[in-house]
Amino acid sequence: MGDRGLAGRLGPALGLMIAALALAFAALPAASDEAGDLRHVAAGLFGSPAQDMAVSPASGSPPAREVRRNARLIGYLASTAEVAHSVGYSGKPIDILVAIDPEARIVGTHLVSQSEPILTLGIDESDIARYVEGFAGYDLAKAVTKQGGKGLPDAISGATISSGVIRDGIIRTARAIAISRGLIAGGGERKLDMGHFAQQSWPQLAATDAIAHRRITLGDARKALSPDLFRTAGAPDAETFIELYLALLNPPSIGQNLLGQRDYNALMSRLSAGDTALFIAASGLYSFKGTAWRKTGRFERIEIIQGNHTITLDRSGYSNVGEVAAADAPSLREAGRFIIPAATSFDPTKPFRLSLLATSDLDGAGLAASFFVDYALPDAFLTGPAVETQAARQPLALWQENWRNRVPAIVFVSLLLAILAAVLVFQDWLAQHYRFYRWTRIGFLGVTLVVLGWGMGAQLSVVHVIAFAQALRTGFEWENFLLDPLIFILWSFVAIALLFWGRGVFCGWLCPFGALQELVNEAARALRIRQMPVPFGLHERLWPIKYVIFLGLFALSLQSISRAFVMAEVEPFKTAITLHFWRAWPFVAYAAALLAAGLVIERFYCRYLCPLGAALAIPARLRMFEWLKRRPQCGTECRICAARCTVGAIHPDGHINPNECIHCLNCQMLYYDTTTCPPLKARMARRAAHHAAVQRASEERQAP
Repeated sequence: MGDRGLAGRLGPALGLMIAALALAFAALPAASDEAGDLRHVAAGLFGSPAQDMAVSPASGSPPAREVRRNARLIGYLASTAEVAHSVGYSGKPIDILVAIDPEARIVGTHLVSQSEPILTLGIDESDIARYVEGFAGYDLAKAVTKQGGKGLPDAISGATISSGVIRDGIIRTARAIAISRGLIAGGGERKLDMGHFAQQSWPQLAATDAIAHRRITLGDARKALSPDLFRTAGAPDAETFIELYLALLNPPSIGQNLLGQRDYNALMSRLSAGDTALFIAASGLYSFKGTAWRKTGRFERIEIIQGNHTITLDRSGYSNVGEVAAADAPSLREAGRFIIPAATSFDPTKPFRLSLLATSDLDGAGLAASFFVDYALPDAFLTGPAVETQAARQPLALWQENWRNRVPAIVFVSLLLAILAAVLVFQDWLAQHYRFYRWTRIGFLGVTLVVLGWGMGAQLSVVHVIAFAQALRTGFEWENFLLDPLIFILWSFVAIALLFWGRGVFCGWLCPFGALQELVNEAARALRIRQMPVPFGLHERLWPIKYVIFLGLFALSLQSISRAFVMAEVEPFKTAITLHFWRAWPFVAYAAALLAAGLVIERFYCRYLCPLGAALAIPARLRMFEWLKRRPQCGTECRICAARCTVGAIHPDGHINPNECIHCLNCQMLYYDTTTCPPLKARMARRAAHHAAVQRASEERQAP
């Protein structure tokens, strides 16, 4: 009767979740084939009537198609799938047609197909199209777009790794075709022109690109951060959020004009051999310096990026610029000189970019987005033979670039895993100290959710399992799994933990959504929301659901990995963690329904629906050790641990089901609790009685 009653109460909740998920799938765009006729695609990319265009079959090494207008060669059309072979998490190539003109410029790009999980669902198609189309005008020889801006389009928010795969595929393909067809070539090294000075005004320097700038409107910032940004001040979208200016100060024709002769000479006297000085200034509502640097000594809102190196700026190399000497300079809110030491290996003759971290409030909290200002020193300020073009240099592999760019995050995750390893190895000692155990548990879950999940987006998913299985079937390549260093490190740790402790290490400690569920339930208990006990008979009958879901996804992936990724939306991870609930309402409703169920049934999703937990439970049967201690009386004389297990992983007979255990150590804390565990209390009572008897006997012998 109890089982049927609870089933009746759970039925509407499950129905609501299924309905929300069904609405989410119904909201998905219909799949379409974007390949089309190459002639019409080329016509659109090169901006010519289709009837005047002719596209030859792919030929040469690497393969490319010649594009002709009225029999005259106007460029080449190449496929990233055929040339760069770039693949992402899906293990499937991302196929993009890249159009290049005889001047080695990318005139356009066309997305043919992709199967990336984060791009298939979760990212708006217009954002993907805008990013892919943003490569149009990129000059492979000079790294300057024909519109006057420089560099590459900003990554798609929430899909940094997949954006990197797209970028890498497009640039590698374009470079390979341009080099093989003789459109670009390398040269010797050049140096800064330090011996020549010409008086120039601010507009003259800006016209030669000696001063780079980028204006970001408040509308741009609101789109990237928050629609409510500066709403209370009544500022319109067209108002300037920040207008950044960037220049290299070493050449006197730039530095002396901006600073004046006296300040320029003083600056040059401070520089050691190989040091570089930058001028960074801005106007608008937002400060690129902020205020935290006065305490920390580090400018956390700005960084210099050159190739695969990221250079932080600190107070030791900073000085304020009170007034710009160049004539007709704009009104500036703030300006400064920043010295980059030679030890950073920064090369001022090569292109670089300024990265600005903008936040949704001036205190640095809330949402964040990055904006970039690209800089390449004009030829007029260089001497020596022609510099080797950026396009002619062989870049690092994308995975190597990602690892180099995320060193701080890698160090943090490694330290976090080292702490967790210590917790697991010394779990007996930790379980004997209740308060320390509770603070450690809650604190670690908070870091997992806020930093690892929401901050770094390091949420493991059943999508990774499916992609790994697909790679084993179709051709395994390590590079595909090294693209995201944090995900790779986490999976490596989880693989080792499976052999030692089982699947509970990830589910109980490293899953951001699992941490969110547990913390939400902790808050519910603190608010005295009544918990709904699930009779064990019904509980164990609900366990197989997640295994059925996983096996269904795996079977579907054998037929269509794209459809498997769509159905993997049964995981709310992308909605709740990766995209921070910023998504279409059916997805948000589904995730919210799961969290609502978790208010009264702790870790409801983990218990019954999580396909990733099911996938980890299967190999976890091979674990080498049994770390969780039990007493002979467990399940016979005492069932406290079973009653208090956070996920109901302890059977009525007292044994722990390793497939369901999340290794939270709650039962181990009870195991060592002398005030709660009846067998332990009885043992302590016997010891106390024995000690008292011995004490009385001793006193009687000593009595006169």
